[in-house]
Amino acid sequence: MQFPFSRHVLRHSLLGLALCAPVLALAAQPAAAASPAVLASGAGVSVTVDDLQADAQRIPPEVRSGLLARPQNVSQIADNLLVRRLMAQKAQAQGLDKSASAQAALNVARDKILSDAWLAKIDADNTPSAAAAEGQARNIYKAHPERFAVEEQVHVRHILIAGTDDAARTQAEKLVVDLRGGADFAALAKERSADKGSAARGGDLGFFGKDKMVPEFEQAAFALKKNEISGPVQSKFGFHVLQLLDRKPAGQQAFAEVRDALVKEVIEQAQAEGRVAAANAIRKEFKVDEAAVQAYSQSQAAQPKAQ
Repeated sequence: MQFPFSRHVLRHSLLGLALCAPVLALAAQPAAAASPAVLASGAGVSVTVDDLQADAQRIPPEVRSGLLARPQNVSQIADNLLVRRLMAQKAQAQGLDKSASAQAALNVARDKILSDAWLAKIDADNTPSAAAAEGQARNIYKAHPERFAVEEQVHVRHILIAGTDDAARTQAEKLVVDLRGGADFAALAKERSADKGSAARGGDLGFFGKDKMVPEFEQAAFALKKNEISGPVQSKFGFHVLQLLDRKPAGQQAFAEVRDALVKEVIEQAQAEGRVAAANAIRKEFKVDEAAVQAYSQSQAAQPKAQ
């Protein structure tokens, strides 16, 4: 069976949640509510929709909804979660959870889960309102116009004749005559251009600014008038015949074009500052025992290297 999400990523994600299953039980005591739907069960344990959603937080948001929209993927995740949960149950039955290493790992996992929850609350507490975030975004836009400057751009299509010999030049010159005589540029580009990437688009290169093309091509492109057909332009790739389709003068992006990105920037900055302040406050409550750190590092350095 094929899944759109890599098995390696799924296994990594599922293992983390399953190993933390006992920790989750300790860390959260849910209030009375309707029981979540059970997706898989057996041997006295079950996997619910809540378990699935908790695990899904480990999946990148941009693929999460698509992944969970496929029943076969949900089935695979539920199956893996139940297998891991049963493994954890058997480990507990054999007392494996009582070892010092297991207890240390469980404590670290529990701390990670709870600290992530605490940081999420810190983020929420420091997130500005929509109106405040937009106001700050507008202030940034006004205070830093250089960030939103847009250089002059040209929209060009071209036909490339490969080679730099006289025969190639002659072909390019004939092409110029045909195009200036009314031949269909897009059709000729698809038929004759050696630049197969742009040929499929009728030679269209879209908009570009300075320093994006080889110098000879750029100089010719920016010198053209709208709809003008150039003469043959030689570069290291061969001979180009260009047509200028449009031009955008230098200017500044409108606020509407950058609003969403700036609002996101404002929110992320506020949340980052909140996290730093919270972490700095916590660090005042403890100190690292540098002598113990040195002793541990020295003990590890003395260990034989793995072969």
